Amino acid sequence: MSYGDPNNPYGAPQGQQPQQPGYGYPQDQGQAPGYGYPQAPPVSPYGGPAAPTTMPGSVGAARVMMWVIVGLQVIGVAIFAFSAVALNAAKDDESLKDNTAFQDLVGDSTGLIWGYVVFGLAWLVFAAVLATKFKNGGNGARVTIMVFAIITAVLGIYPFILVGLVHTVLAILVAVFVGNANGKAWFNRPRY
Repeated sequence: MSYGDPNNPYGAPQGQQPQQPGYGYPQDQGQAPGYGYPQAPPVSPYGGPAAPTTMPGSVGAARVMMWVIVGLQVIGVAIFAFSAVALNAAKDDESLKDNTAFQDLVGDSTGLIWGYVVFGLAWLVFAAVLATKFKNGGNGARVTIMVFAIITAVLGIYPFILVGLVHTVLAILVAVFVGNANGKAWFNRPRY
């Protein structure tokens, strides 16, 4: 049986004109005739929705916030280092040598401030390394970024209440944006 055979039950209906574009249902240019259903979203080979190919906006915002945290830490380390140097210079000042209370205070606090400088510098380097992991880091990087952000938020509250408020807000936002569904999809995407 051929397509033009009138006895073919699967052939075109006989005696009717084929429908011309513009008559009946409207047809889109990129759509096959007669198929008016929307296209299904792409599916990954693993069975779920397809992995994102570009970084979601919330994850990109978290990356920018991490770099802002790095910048704030640079400023904080510079202020602490300048303060420690100034206290060392004041400790060596001849006019203050006789004031034992000042010398005791400066002697104890200078070492503490230098400790803050070293800790702040190490935390700064850690933040910068994590900020670079947003592009191609896996789920381990995501978890590490969330833990870092939570610890940063706590450290921003306790020792540096007013100055650390910006750190705290940024760190909370980083933890939320990396921990949400978009962050999970981005950091768990397959890498080819």
